[in-house]
Amino acid sequence: MHLRLEARTEPSRLARWLSPLVATFAVLVIGFVLFAAMGKDPWFALYTFFIDPVDTRYDVGELLLKASPLMLCAVGLAAGYRANVWNIGAEGQLVLGAVAGGGVALAFHDSTSPLVLPLMLVAGVAGGMLWAAIPALLRTRFNANEILVSLMLVYVASLVLSLLVHGAWRDPEGFNFPQSKLFSDSALLPNLIPETRLNVGFLIALVVVGVAWLFMRRSLTGYQMRVAGLAPAAANYAGVSAARTVWLGMLIGGACAGLAGVGEVAGPIGQLMPVVSPGYGFAAIIVAFVGRLHPVGIVFASLLMSLLYLGGEAAQMKLALPSSVTGLFQGTLLLFLLAADVFIHYRLRVVRRPAPVAHGA
Repeated sequence: MHLRLEARTEPSRLARWLSPLVATFAVLVIGFVLFAAMGKDPWFALYTFFIDPVDTRYDVGELLLKASPLMLCAVGLAAGYRANVWNIGAEGQLVLGAVAGGGVALAFHDSTSPLVLPLMLVAGVAGGMLWAAIPALLRTRFNANEILVSLMLVYVASLVLSLLVHGAWRDPEGFNFPQSKLFSDSALLPNLIPETRLNVGFLIALVVVGVAWLFMRRSLTGYQMRVAGLAPAAANYAGVSAARTVWLGMLIGGACAGLAGVGEVAGPIGQLMPVVSPGYGFAAIIVAFVGRLHPVGIVFASLLMSLLYLGGEAAQMKLALPSSVTGLFQGTLLLFLLAADVFIHYRLRVVRRPAPVAHGA
C-alpha cells in the first residue's frame, strides 16, 4: 500500500483553521529537537523561549507592544492579499510612515499643542500610502510586478531614513550619533499601563482591526475585493475595476504600515534612528497567513509572532544563542503552515496495491 494526495470536492474549513495550530505544534517539536542538538536542556530552553518572556506585567506589556505594529501591518496586507494584490513592501511603507510622522514631530519640536500627535498619525498614514502608491502606479500603468517593486522600495526607504538621520535631521547635540532629537512629550503616545512601555498604539491597532473586519465582511468594496481575489474573471464580468482593486489593496496596506511606523517612533523609540523596525513589515506577511487573512485570526497570530521576538531576545541573554534564532522560528512557522495548508484542498488516501495475478502453468 502507499499514500496518495487526493483532491477534495471542496476546501475543508476544519483543515483551514487547524493548520495554524498544527504548524505551531510542529515549530515546538522542531525547537525541542534543535535545542537538544545544540546541547541545551530542551525543556528549559522552551520555557525560556515561550513562557519566561510573559511572566510579569512588564513582560505582558512588551508582548502587546510588539504585537501592535505586527497587527497593523498584517491587517493592511491581508486586505490586499484577499484581492490577489501582493504587497511585500510593508517594511518600507512602515519606515516612510515613521519618517513622515517624525518629520512633523521635529517641525513642531517646541510646541505643546495637543494637535501634534494627531498630525503625526495623519502624516504617517499619508507617508505609507505615498510609498505604496509607487508600485500601484507602476502595476496599473506599466504592468510592473508589484511584488518586486514594493520589495525593492524597502531598501530605498531605509536609505532615505539613513540619509536624514546622518544629515539634515541629525541631533546637533547628539554627540555625532546618527539620530534625531528626542521627540517632545506632545509628540509621544501616552502609556496605557503604569511601569510598562505599552501605549495607546495598541488600542489604535485594535480599532483598525475592527474597522478592517467591517470593511472586509460588511462593505460592498470589501466584497468586490474578495471576489476579485477568488474569481477574477467573474469580477471583471461584473464590472469590478482591476486597477481600482490594485490601488485599494496597495493603499490600505501602505496606510496601516505607515501608522505602525508612527507608533514605533512616537512610542518605544521616541526619536528617529537608522533602524526603526526589527523587520515587522516582513514578519507581518507570516502573521497575515497564520491568521488566515482574517482580522480576528491576525490578532492572535500577531501575539504569537510577538512572543517569538521576545523569546529570541530571552534566548540570546539566558541561553547564549544568536539573534538569528528568532528568524529561524519565524521561517519554520511559515514553512509548516504552507505544508499544512496542502490539506485544505487535498486529503491523504491509503491506496492498496492490487494483488498480483497468478498465472497458471
